[in-house]
Amino acid sequence: MFMSLIVYLCCGAVAGVLAGLLGVGGGIVIVPMLVMVFPSQGIPPEYVQQLALGTSLASIVITSVSSTRAHHSRGAVHWDIWKRITPGILLGTFCGGLVATRMPTMFLKVFFICFLYVVAVQMLLNYRPAASREMPGRLGTAVAGTGIGLISSFVGIGGGTLSVPFMSFCNVPLHHAVGTSAAIGFPIAVAGTLGYVIGGWSAPNLPAGCLGFVHLWALLGLASASFCTAPLGAKLAHAMPVKTLKRAFAVFVIIIATKMLWGLF
Repeated sequence: MFMSLIVYLCCGAVAGVLAGLLGVGGGIVIVPMLVMVFPSQGIPPEYVQQLALGTSLASIVITSVSSTRAHHSRGAVHWDIWKRITPGILLGTFCGGLVATRMPTMFLKVFFICFLYVVAVQMLLNYRPAASREMPGRLGTAVAGTGIGLISSFVGIGGGTLSVPFMSFCNVPLHHAVGTSAAIGFPIAVAGTLGYVIGGWSAPNLPAGCLGFVHLWALLGLASASFCTAPLGAKLAHAMPVKTLKRAFAVFVIIIATKMLWGLF
C-alpha cells in the first residue's frame, strides 16, 4: 500500500503541473497510470477502467480549484463563459458517467486509446481551429458544454483538450482559454464523479476503500499532490514555450497509447 501511495502521489504531481501548464487535463496521465497500478491492488479486471476514470475525475475536483485560483489571479478566467457553459457541462458529464459505468471495460479502453492518439496528433500539429467567430449565445454554449462533458466523462479528464480548442475557435485568447478551461474542469469533475459513484454504488466485489467507482486511497494521493503542483503549472504557462512542451508531451502520449493498445492483445 505504501508503494502504491507513492505512485499515486507522483502521478498527481505530474497531473497538477499539466493541468495548469497545458490545459490538457491531468486525466491523460492519471487514467493510464491507474490502469497499470490497479490490477496489482486486487481490482477486478472488469472494473479497472471504470475505477480509473471515476478516480481521475474525482481528483480533478481538487486540481481544478487550485489551478483556477492561480489563473484567476492573473485575470485569465472568463466567468461569463463559465456561467453559460456549466449547465450543459453538468448534464453531459453526469449522464456520461452513469452510462460509462454500464459499458464494457474493453469499449472504454479502446475509446480512451483512440482519444489519446487524437490528442497527440492535435498537439504535434499544433492544430487549433481558426478563430473565425464569437462565442455562441447561452443555448449554443450550453449545447457545446453537453458534448464536452459527455466525452470528458468517457475519458476521465477535465475537458481542457476539448474546451480550449472550442474557445480558441471563438476568439478567446489562448491563455484565457486555458484559464477558463481550468475553471470548467470543476463542474466536469463534480458531475462526472457523482455519475461514477452512483453508477458503481451496487457493483459487486469492489475492494475496500471504494466509493462506487472512485478509489479513495488513490484519490487521496492524487489530490494532495496535484493541489500543490497545479499553481506551478499555471505559473509556467505564462513563462515557458508551451508549443515546444506540447510537442514533447504529444510523443509521450503516443507512447502511452501504444503501450495500452499493445496490452489489449
